[in-house]
Amino acid sequence: MRSRYSDPTFDSTAQPLPRLGGATFAFRFRLMRLFWTICWILLAAWTPSFLYPWRSWLLRRFGARIHSTAIVRSSVKIWWPGNLTMGQHASMGPGVICYNVAEITLEDFAIVSQRSHLCTGTHDVNDPGFPLKSRPISIGSNAWIAAEAFVGPGVIVGEGAVLGARGVAFSKLDPWTIYVGNPAKAVKGRNRDAAAQ
Repeated sequence: MRSRYSDPTFDSTAQPLPRLGGATFAFRFRLMRLFWTICWILLAAWTPSFLYPWRSWLLRRFGARIHSTAIVRSSVKIWWPGNLTMGQHASMGPGVICYNVAEITLEDFAIVSQRSHLCTGTHDVNDPGFPLKSRPISIGSNAWIAAEAFVGPGVIVGEGAVLGARGVAFSKLDPWTIYVGNPAKAVKGRNRDAAAQ
C-alpha cells in the first residue's frame, strides 16, 4: 500500500503534515491495518511455535505470499502481510520486526533471526512535509540475517550472504559474503556448500 504522499494527485497542502500529526496513509488503509493487528493479536501472537502453518494461513488471508514450509514465529511484528513474500523453508525468528511499507521478499531458505529489523521505510528529511519514502528489501536464497541486525530500505541481500549479529546494512550485500558491523563491511567469503541441498 502506497502512502498518500506517493500519489501525485494528493494535495498535501490541504492536510496536516505528518510531523504535525497528519496521517501518512488513507483512512481506509488505516482501518485495514487495525483489523490486521487485532486479528494477529487474537489469533496468532499467543500460539506455540509448532503452529506456524496456522500463522501462515492467517497471513495468506491478508495477502501474504508464503510457501507452506515457511516459518513465521508468533512474536514477529508484520506491518502489512500484503507486502510479504516468503519462499520454501524461509523463516522469521522470534521478535523480528518486519516494517514492510514496501515489499519484503525472503527467498528459499532465507533466515531472519531473532529481534532483527527489516525496515523498508524512511522519510525525506529535505522536504518540510517529511513524507514517507519506501523501497523494497530482498533477501536472497540461503542468506542469513543474524540476531538483532538491521536491514534498511532498498537493500538487496545476495544469495548466501550473511549479515552478522547487530550488523547494519544500508547497501547491497554481495552473494556468498559475510558482513559485520555498523555500517556492515565484508570480512570474508562464505562456502557455497553451506547452501541447503
